[in-house]
Amino acid sequence: MATTGTDKDTRGFSGLNTYTGQFTEFEILHLLKRSMFGAKKQDVDHFKTMTLADAINELLNPVAVLPDPPLKDYTLDATVTQPDTSIAIGDTWVNNVNPDGTVNYYRRVSFKKWWMGLMVNQDRSVREKMTLFLHNHFSTESNTIDNANYVYNHHALLRANAIGNFKALTRAVTLDPGMLVYLNGQVNTASAPDENYGRELQELFCCGKGPDSQYTESDVKMAAKVLTGWRNDSAKLSSYFTASRHDTTSKQFSAFYQNKTIAGRTGATAGDEEINDLMDMIFATNEVAKYVCRRLYRWFVYYEIDAAIEVNIITPLANIFRNNNYELKPVLTALLSSEHFFDPAIMGAQIKSPVDLVVGMCRELNVQFQPSTDVVGNYGLWNFLVNSIANMQQSIGDPPDVSGWKSYYQSPQFYEIWINSDTLPKRVQFTDYMCTSGYTFSGKKILIDGIAYAETLSNPGDPNILLNDVLKYLYRIDLSASSKAQIKKDILLAGQSTDGYWTDIWNLYVNDPTNTANTTLVRNRLRDLMKYCMDLSEFQLI
Repeated sequence: MATTGTDKDTRGFSGLNTYTGQFTEFEILHLLKRSMFGAKKQDVDHFKTMTLADAINELLNPVAVLPDPPLKDYTLDATVTQPDTSIAIGDTWVNNVNPDGTVNYYRRVSFKKWWMGLMVNQDRSVREKMTLFLHNHFSTESNTIDNANYVYNHHALLRANAIGNFKALTRAVTLDPGMLVYLNGQVNTASAPDENYGRELQELFCCGKGPDSQYTESDVKMAAKVLTGWRNDSAKLSSYFTASRHDTTSKQFSAFYQNKTIAGRTGATAGDEEINDLMDMIFATNEVAKYVCRRLYRWFVYYEIDAAIEVNIITPLANIFRNNNYELKPVLTALLSSEHFFDPAIMGAQIKSPVDLVVGMCRELNVQFQPSTDVVGNYGLWNFLVNSIANMQQSIGDPPDVSGWKSYYQSPQFYEIWINSDTLPKRVQFTDYMCTSGYTFSGKKILIDGIAYAETLSNPGDPNILLNDVLKYLYRIDLSASSKAQIKKDILLAGQSTDGYWTDIWNLYVNDPTNTANTTLVRNRLRDLMKYCMDLSEFQLI
């Protein structure tokens, strides 16, 4: 394991050259923990037979089909004005239009549970991590959008394009009904231009606020005029263009955009034609590629981007992005394959987001949920995870505002924002709870089963190998030999001095699991080991 994740003196000097070092379990764990949520032993074993190039190729080319939509798991009481009684429990609601506020609330909650289930049961690809990245990047709040169908369709758009073309996605997001609600695009008219989306398109989605992003306030106003005329059809769950609401004048942009003039159009195709011009103009700047690559870097690698990182990583990544017409896959391939990504100073340098902590723990420790046929049971269990993450200040579906979560942009704290006097105790309480009593919903329980997990490891009867294996999968920063020895003695050996104590009780369990007293002893020792390891600060790093 790496011994440090904070070596600022050397981090910037490794570059985008393809990593040619050894590709062992250690490197695989780093790759999977950063590109997925957690690194399950089964996934590590799967990639152990591959080269780095083959592993990257599999991660960036999902073979799993896009998931089925969220299902109805809720029942509504008689006070609901327009209950969706035509939809049975276990059927999807995404194609059913219902204006009732209570129904939409329950559907939005259902959507979040469903999304959590997808992350827990993710395939071996970067798709889940990139879907959350794009949710943070094109940030919307489901509570503001309100319409659950719009919320789901917006998410489905991000998911379908998670490793696709960023320019095409940006255009699609611009006309997405959920975004039109969230940033007032549906009320943007020639007589009353609304600058909200035109501003965020440049400031947050494309160009950023860096020193070289020199778009002007006038550019915001001109972009708003380009985007006039679009509305939502709630019955068809789609957006449409109304020519009479569109500003038909020509729009003059600043020197940042090479003094481009977007010609005003009239007629039914005016909205599409002017948006195409707007996208071409924005993406012709150098700043789009640099800004998006910085965002990807902070998501997958590290928050600090100094002069060396800007020259050695961001600039060449941006060149790759532009030269590939804003396809995301070549950028991710270069970044995740680079010697910089595998620099020891990068490993263990991120603080886990709440999603990384909760979903990663469930996956890595093989927390068992219900069969897929038990919709209500699984949705209830996933809802516990949704609420736990929200309590740690990362509510999926509802970032704090259009800028997304502060941990990915707020200087100088960045990831440190995840840890404070409120959230750290909640993180520890969550892992403690999952090690001890677990969570029960309608008679169905999720719990970390220490014995079942130990049985998946290489040699659980040897306390030294057992401890090393547990730490290998849970940590990215190694503990000292003296710390390991103390943990082994205090927990696995119950204060005894010889390793044989643990080996004997483990072997007795294997040979006679019906010995209740001994099995309980083994179970409690493993429970205490998992609990203690996840209480240490090293568990918060990835």
